[in-house]
Amino acid sequence: MLRTDTGAEAEIASRLGVAVLIPCYNEEAAIGKVVADFRAALPDAEIYVYDNNSTDRTMEMAAAAGAVVRRELHQGKGRVVRRMFTDIDADIYVMVDGDATYDAPSAGAMIERLVGDRLDMVVAVRVDSEEAAYRPGHRTGNWLLTGFVSMVFGETFTDMLSGYRVFTRRFVKSFPALSGGFEIETELTVHALELEVPVGEFRTPYYARPEGSASKLNTWRDGFRILRTILKLYRSERPLPFFGAIGVSLGIASVGFAIPLFVTYFREGLVPRVPTAMLSTGLMLLAFLLIAVGIVLDTVTRGRRELKLLSYLAQRAPAEERRRGA
Repeated sequence: MLRTDTGAEAEIASRLGVAVLIPCYNEEAAIGKVVADFRAALPDAEIYVYDNNSTDRTMEMAAAAGAVVRRELHQGKGRVVRRMFTDIDADIYVMVDGDATYDAPSAGAMIERLVGDRLDMVVAVRVDSEEAAYRPGHRTGNWLLTGFVSMVFGETFTDMLSGYRVFTRRFVKSFPALSGGFEIETELTVHALELEVPVGEFRTPYYARPEGSASKLNTWRDGFRILRTILKLYRSERPLPFFGAIGVSLGIASVGFAIPLFVTYFREGLVPRVPTAMLSTGLMLLAFLLIAVGIVLDTVTRGRRELKLLSYLAQRAPAEERRRGA
């Protein structure tokens, strides 16, 4: 990858205000190591641990490791992320799960990539270093969901569900977090694709959880929730194709029911199957109604997208902000 002005970018990166955000739920066995590793990797960063009603000693272990510990009472990772993005002000945000599976030393390189290439989000692509790190069910689900998002929203990321990401302030403050659970990574990805902001990926090692730590992700339950989120986002962000496709399908069905009726009418001058005729008429009316709804909602969606883009543009890129303040 071609890089220019490396020295200047490194100097700017060293002066940025960096916040490490760690959402946590029952990570007593891992959180101390996570905080210590990121403290070593980013010594000038503020490290925040947001506990989500843990029943173990997660908060005590995080505080003992030197993190700023706060609590979010509304259950769900998405709600924790929304609270973190609302509370914390920084130039650069590093978001990582508190399970000690992600590589803290990669954070510096990810920030350098973000600033040097003037990106708004860098996603860590997980490269498992141990067989137990990345379960086959999770890997397959990630591949399927990533492919589905790519088909629906266009070219996307290699590892859409990665919990290790670096953001600029303008990305975070323009992101309307609506998801409540593990769907938050999907929503972050779609937000980037919708606004067409510059993004990138960075390959990082991925480790197995430490002994005593268990995954909260259920492959089937959370997979279906993520798929449902993708469909809801498609409906809200692409209303014309969504409702238009349903309308066209109903229109085709209506024509299919009507053809035999017209054939009979032209041959005999009669319409013997009145219920079928009423069904065909109803389906065609519903088809036109759905297409009209899609057109109206598409106009509304464009307005919402413009507001998000204005919110995004209201914040300066970190490198430019620091240059002006220098």
